[in-house]
Amino acid sequence: MKNTNMPAEGADPLVYQCRLPLSTNTVAYVAGLLRKRMREINSPGRLLPAGRIALLVLAMLRHDQRALDLAGGNHVSETTMRRWRDEIIALLAAKAPRLDRALRKIANRGGEVVLIDGTLIPTRRRTGAANRPNYSGKHHRHGLHFLALTDERGRLIWISAARPGRTHDITAARRDHVLEHL
Repeated sequence: MKNTNMPAEGADPLVYQCRLPLSTNTVAYVAGLLRKRMREINSPGRLLPAGRIALLVLAMLRHDQRALDLAGGNHVSETTMRRWRDEIIALLAAKAPRLDRALRKIANRGGEVVLIDGTLIPTRRRTGAANRPNYSGKHHRHGLHFLALTDERGRLIWISAARPGRTHDITAARRDHVLEHL
């Protein structure tokens, strides 16, 4: 078996359906962010409607689908899919709360307990030396490490930026200065 950047099979893409574990509210929220951004930059339009772009990007992120596969089935280029993915990730990241503000909000509500835990989000193994830091020896797989803070009921308060999978929880907490903020 050899790696290739070509779509599977012939020139006509074969499209299949799959069920995404996403609510319509999630897709509508992401599409709304994209529409707002398009108005801000006076974008005349895209190849696909904002709702369809949101759905494709969420499918790419949720199922770790190759951009080339999604692009071919929707008659857009791989580069366009990657650009849309990066744009939506930036829009979502801009909405994320800062650690100090999230903790202040919990303190104002009378919360006294915050739970800290790291998690590895599995990804497909990429080739090359640049992907070696993403290998977690603890989990024996490739992925990205995130540090999450939740309240005493388990509701997400804050989540860190992605780090290589080999990152330990305490190292991530030190780099984000979590203890100082607490």
